[in-house]
Amino acid sequence: MSGSPSNHRRLMRRLLAGVGIGAVAAASPGGDFCSTNASQGAAGQAPTAVDAAAPAQAGQDAVLKLPPLDARMHGAALAAAGRGLEFLAASQQPDGGWILQDKSHPAVTALIVKCFLQDPRYGPEHPVSRRGLDFILRSVRSDGGIYVDGEGLNNYHTSVALMALAAANDPKYEPTIRRAQAYLRDLQWDDAEGYGQDHAWYGGQGYGGHKRPDLSNTQMMVEALHDSGLAADDPAYGKAVAFISRCQMLSETNDRPFARGGGDGGFVYTSAGDGESKAGTEVFDGVVRLRSYGSMTYAGFKSLLYAGIGRKDVRVQRAYEWIRRHYTLDSNPNMPGESSHMGLYYYYHVFARALQAWGEPIIVDAHGNPHRWREELIAKLTDVQQKDGSWVNDADRWYEGNPYLVTAYAVLAIQAAVRGT
Repeated sequence: MSGSPSNHRRLMRRLLAGVGIGAVAAASPGGDFCSTNASQGAAGQAPTAVDAAAPAQAGQDAVLKLPPLDARMHGAALAAAGRGLEFLAASQQPDGGWILQDKSHPAVTALIVKCFLQDPRYGPEHPVSRRGLDFILRSVRSDGGIYVDGEGLNNYHTSVALMALAAANDPKYEPTIRRAQAYLRDLQWDDAEGYGQDHAWYGGQGYGGHKRPDLSNTQMMVEALHDSGLAADDPAYGKAVAFISRCQMLSETNDRPFARGGGDGGFVYTSAGDGESKAGTEVFDGVVRLRSYGSMTYAGFKSLLYAGIGRKDVRVQRAYEWIRRHYTLDSNPNMPGESSHMGLYYYYHVFARALQAWGEPIIVDAHGNPHRWREELIAKLTDVQQKDGSWVNDADRWYEGNPYLVTAYAVLAIQAAVRGT
């Protein structure tokens, strides 16, 4: 199907017909959650990067649950996801895996298997799911990790495999899940490696094999630990939040030099070294600074919520304000020029998981325009789906030219929109 803006607008009008956004106040449904001043806490002080380890106070936030989708939109979502799953089922290899770089690979297989496990038309007993799970389990290592030896991507592989095993909801996988959780916690940079709380690497997670940490790997670890039921008070979350806070362009809570002088509340790729953003740099008030961007901002926002940081915390609020200023599904927001479509489906996936965790069905952008983000996401993904049911990104970076990986991202995003919290 064509992904042109005009086609997308027409599809949106059809799918949203009868949903009725109506008159929505130009304030977030969360009201005071958009107020930075409300976030400072009783002492009137913003938390420091090391204070990031403090969990949300008990009872600080009500758990919000997304309401059901309109029946028409729900049907459109299931139809699009169903076509994607049919494409993936037909693409499964005889060994139970799916192809990445010319061979069946447990990482892309784990993402795809999770799609099937979460769809009631398939589920854990379907042969596609069983073959995929068996393939993943063949990569379990003696140290508890689930990865391909020699690729140096141990955290990423183990994290996505852990999410898939957790989605199976089968007690027989519990020992493997617990060992994988322990493996990820052991990989995390902390005092055991000689990196104390004052170090830029503290609490972060890299690809594994002593590689420097980054927010993408850290958010994958946090999501895997969260989805697999690691206790909310486990120290791994607090350590992770210390690193995540240092990836936010927010001098109130980030002690890294690259964040001095304010910041926009968005997130960059890593705080290691002098910091790094895959979006490059920008000039703000005559000063060159790292440029925050969408996929990492939603990743950081989601991870703070999963780690128990409260909605009124300044880090969460400033990230949400960034989301309101940069709300879009036409690009990976704030990525410059030709880079704006790179990592687009990774962005759609993290967008959906983050806003699912936030729990509000409407995002009011900085111009006062209300967005039913679930309906808009489903309409966008339906519009750009290929005739064979797959999705693929023509801006092929970070493996997004691989239709199996990208279709998994798209289906998982749709499922997050449909399933609520």
